[in-house]
Amino acid sequence: MKICLAGGGAFGKKHLDALKLIDGVEVVSLVGRRLEPTQELAAGYGIPHTTTELAESLAMPEIDAVVLATPTGMHAEQGLAAMDAGKHVLIEIPMADSLADSQALVAKQKETGLVAMAGHVRRFNPSHQYVHNLISAGELSIQQMDVQTYFFRRKNISADGSPRSWTDHLLWHHACHTIDLFMYQTGEMVTEVHGVQGPIHPELGIAMDMAIIMKTPSGKICTLSLSFNNDGPLGTFFRYICDNNTYMARYDDLFDGRDNQIDVSNVDVSTNGIELIDREFVAAIREGREPNSSLAQCLPAMQVMDMVEKQFKS
Repeated sequence: MKICLAGGGAFGKKHLDALKLIDGVEVVSLVGRRLEPTQELAAGYGIPHTTTELAESLAMPEIDAVVLATPTGMHAEQGLAAMDAGKHVLIEIPMADSLADSQALVAKQKETGLVAMAGHVRRFNPSHQYVHNLISAGELSIQQMDVQTYFFRRKNISADGSPRSWTDHLLWHHACHTIDLFMYQTGEMVTEVHGVQGPIHPELGIAMDMAIIMKTPSGKICTLSLSFNNDGPLGTFFRYICDNNTYMARYDDLFDGRDNQIDVSNVDVSTNGIELIDREFVAAIREGREPNSSLAQCLPAMQVMDMVEKQFKS
């Protein structure tokens, strides 16, 4: 399987490292914003073709699929272009930064029948898989999720600390992880949501602090706090309060309510969530099936974010 990767930033490199581990997969084209650093990155991974134009790569008949690790604002247009070119596509989270664009992507997937997937990595992290497996086995039920997503991003920098050419967003990126995970873990839709946000940053043009509360029809609730102002421990921390136990997930590590670490090394073939996403994408293409975290499965999260955004605007 020959793949094109668009976006050579922090997460693009994570996908390149992951794709190297999958048998029968080869990245043959790398698309970047600037040609020289794109060529340097490609040389390090043995990628034969580089370009600054995605259309050039989409025109290559040997390419089967595209992984988009590009700025959020480009996701919808590039995802539509990839499917129009007959390529399967994996779009890094979020699939788009509006509900209308997300709906257009889902409609295009239905029209083409291609595999189209969103990079909702929380579904794949072994820590969250462990909890999901217990829920699926009927061994526990979530009563409440309490989630903190905290970064220190008062300047426009990426996850690896380098300058960004685009602006990240607490709602249309970081909240998307938890909104989707809450519905995935509970097996229910969010039917009640309330959001508030702090002041808009004068230079970045985004809210730096945000809080969202969600509820499902059965009464399960989720409280989500997000900040780009946090100068302390960074990342996202999940507390699952269940009917017969409590779990705390810190990325790929999992602890019980008394802070005893739980071994999740045997939950899946890897403990790397990005690798597991890429493996699911490749397997779905090979098997001709809908992947976990398909665009259609992730659309409800975009609908909830649209509801929150409308609350902010009103």
